[in-house]
Amino acid sequence: MQTHLLLREHPRALALRPMMLHEAPSGVLMFEQHVTPVSTTVTTADRAVTKLLPLSDFEDSSWRILNSRPVFGCLGMINVMEECFVAIITDCVPVGRIRAGEEVYKIKTVSFYSLSSSKYDEMDSPSRDPDYYPPLPSGTAYNNDDWDQPVTIQHPCAQLEKLFSVGNFYFTPDFDLTKTVQARYVITSDASLGVHAFDDHFLWNKFLITGLLDFRAKLDRKKQMDLDRGGFLVFAIRGYVGVEPVWIANGRYDLSVISKLSCKRAGTRFNSRGIDDNGHVANFVETETVLYSDRNCFAFTQVRGSVPVFWEHQGLVNQKIQIARGTGAAQPAVRRHFKELIDRYSSVCAINLLSERENSGESMLGKTYNDAVDQLQLPQDKVRMVNFDLHAQCRGGSYENISLLFNNIRGYLEDHGYFLMDIADNQIICTQNGVFRTNCMDCLDRTNLVQNEISRAALQNYLSVRFQGYWGFPEDLRSKHSHLFAENGDSLSRIYAGTGALKSAYTRTGKVTLMNVLSDARLSANRFFINNFQDKAKQEVIDQLLGKLIGQQAIAIYDPISDSVSNLMAQRRKEYSTSRKVTIYCGTYNLNGKPFKGEALDPWLLEHFQWGGTEPDIYAVGFQEIVELSPQQVMATDPEKRKVWEEQIERTLNSNPRGKSTYVLLRSNQLVGTALIVFAKSDIVENIRNVETAIKKTGIMGIAGNKGAVAIRMDYCDTSFCILAAHFASGHVNWEDRNADFHTINQGLRFPRGRMIDKHDNIFWLSDLNYRISLPNEEVRAYAEQGNISALLNADQLKTEMMKGNVFRGYEEGPITFLPTYKYDNGKDVYDTSEKQRIPGWTDRILYKGSNLKLLQYTRAELYTSDHRPGNVCL
Repeated sequence: MQTHLLLREHPRALALRPMMLHEAPSGVLMFEQHVTPVSTTVTTADRAVTKLLPLSDFEDSSWRILNSRPVFGCLGMINVMEECFVAIITDCVPVGRIRAGEEVYKIKTVSFYSLSSSKYDEMDSPSRDPDYYPPLPSGTAYNNDDWDQPVTIQHPCAQLEKLFSVGNFYFTPDFDLTKTVQARYVITSDASLGVHAFDDHFLWNKFLITGLLDFRAKLDRKKQMDLDRGGFLVFAIRGYVGVEPVWIANGRYDLSVISKLSCKRAGTRFNSRGIDDNGHVANFVETETVLYSDRNCFAFTQVRGSVPVFWEHQGLVNQKIQIARGTGAAQPAVRRHFKELIDRYSSVCAINLLSERENSGESMLGKTYNDAVDQLQLPQDKVRMVNFDLHAQCRGGSYENISLLFNNIRGYLEDHGYFLMDIADNQIICTQNGVFRTNCMDCLDRTNLVQNEISRAALQNYLSVRFQGYWGFPEDLRSKHSHLFAENGDSLSRIYAGTGALKSAYTRTGKVTLMNVLSDARLSANRFFINNFQDKAKQEVIDQLLGKLIGQQAIAIYDPISDSVSNLMAQRRKEYSTSRKVTIYCGTYNLNGKPFKGEALDPWLLEHFQWGGTEPDIYAVGFQEIVELSPQQVMATDPEKRKVWEEQIERTLNSNPRGKSTYVLLRSNQLVGTALIVFAKSDIVENIRNVETAIKKTGIMGIAGNKGAVAIRMDYCDTSFCILAAHFASGHVNWEDRNADFHTINQGLRFPRGRMIDKHDNIFWLSDLNYRISLPNEEVRAYAEQGNISALLNADQLKTEMMKGNVFRGYEEGPITFLPTYKYDNGKDVYDTSEKQRIPGWTDRILYKGSNLKLLQYTRAELYTSDHRPGNVCL
């Protein structure tokens, strides 16, 4: 329903009032920013006041129309730069009718209006000026071609306005667009929810509108109906909606393709890959084909989604596929993913289109996928895997060979069926009882090609029944269906990869031409540029819209009673929460570029068993100089050496005769010679979430990776952990450079969505910090020979700098009761006898910070692979 956007200047407030008051007397929805009780001038940006006023209580004389054109509802509210903004749809266009009384609209422009300031009311924005583009967080903005070219713009929400204006957000005032036709006929247990019983997988403005939905839930039933009748609250999906009229056997039908992109793991191509710990995958899209007439409604649903394992792409030009988490540690997430699919769709046929070419990244990823599904040991009637190397089978543009895939899936297609409803009797004739889940690398080009064929086959199955054995596919239907799926593929590809889909020309026409091939090559080049140089800015805007940035909070509607109850519950949190003790092992080892030589790791990794210690829940192992730091190595990372050590650590932990637990690789990462590897007990992985990694270079002015840090963070239940392996600047007297390295890493290392190191409950540095002992060489060696550790510690550079407050403020280190760990002759217990005669020192250190950490052990191990001795801590 169209509404007027009204403004009251003093005190400032916004209101939505229906244009046709006599047709739908639903009242007026008013917004104000909450003012704190102690002052009439101090406002809080995370609180707002919302009222639904009867028309009789609304004083028109105090208000003026803010937008000369009608608006189309509110998407919600958001806090940006400590101001509360209301998101209003200011322009839209009708897309078409899915079914009778079900009109869908595409959002063209959204404007954000401040509840506290008038300075943005008349500012040019995307809703008013087509050449306007959003500013960067620093106060600059983007030009009309790119996300990262600065121009002078001021509006704080301009990036969000740009995102909504790109043409892939849709809404409807008539029905729940977040659900399929079949799902909308499932009776909700709470009738008062009405159109608000949405599927939050596909509700892109959920973060914005949460507070308003809470406000609605507290209204009585009549006021809820008034609010709904006014069309004030809008629910938006992102993806594609297309509608075409078609003629079949002299009858008119409406053919629709509706694709809804999930917002659970939303993002751009190289920023969002694989699965997360909640079982959500990147680029997950539910696509529904609907064929509607005044007599019947046919609907068929299929899904696509990134390969559901933990994987990523590394490198700028030759992106290498890396499996980011071991199979054992990934299983809980994979199980969650398929459980949700089964709960939603009853059964799943997973079609994997990845290449099977030997030694390729895609074949490795496909094998990992198949292994993960096999280990689930789910019933065959619930999850089936079908592998089809589309590139090999359709080489040279022979896409007609997709028929070979149908030899394997035709039986599943018949088993799954489709949804069919008799419109006249409003009776369901049959339902769909399974879904095809299709993937390729990006779930774009190959996937869309196959989904087009599957949808057409399902339609043909329906038509053969509807028209009693008629197996033809009308040309009008074929043409419109291909057009809709080509548009669908282009839209989804622009969202995820920044360009239209490859192979869409074949989807439209069924032909491959030289011009099509050249067009695909051009799109590939554009993708490379966009994905590497623009996607980071887009990702930040997406995360902001979805409320995923660190510290973001949804705007709450002020309710003193609810706030009082929430405060009371927070005070009594310990009464309804539980805690458990966790043991963490941390180890650090500078390998001096030496490969694994077969030396047993038990004295290092299993030393705690000698004093009766319990099995650690988590093992975190940091390496430095895992590869030789040659000029060729410092600008790139070779993971092969790290993989060797991962295998050796896993073998040591899981072959321990005194151990009772099985350990799985949780995550690892590497920055040239610095590597961090984390293992966890298999029975606690279920409770670990949000495992992320980041790196920070400090070598050669931050360009080279010979020095720097690798970090891994995670949430274990409700407690956050950050673990770092670092390698600081070398040189006996360069403690100021080492101090600078600490601050560069501590302040500059960022996890996804901006999370910093200090924003964690527990932090561990397992590192070669390279701090030395500030004494003459002869004196240091003499004290070491005597075992006079206290005399050496008095001159330890790290202890001195920490006492001065220059580095690691707030951190602790266990008592050092062992001799310096550096520098030995390789394979011997003798300090450096080479020509350089390096001064011994405790370069290898483990520091930690956390209010509940208790030290159990801090020692070194006697391993002889390197010129360092590894250190370890149990907490």
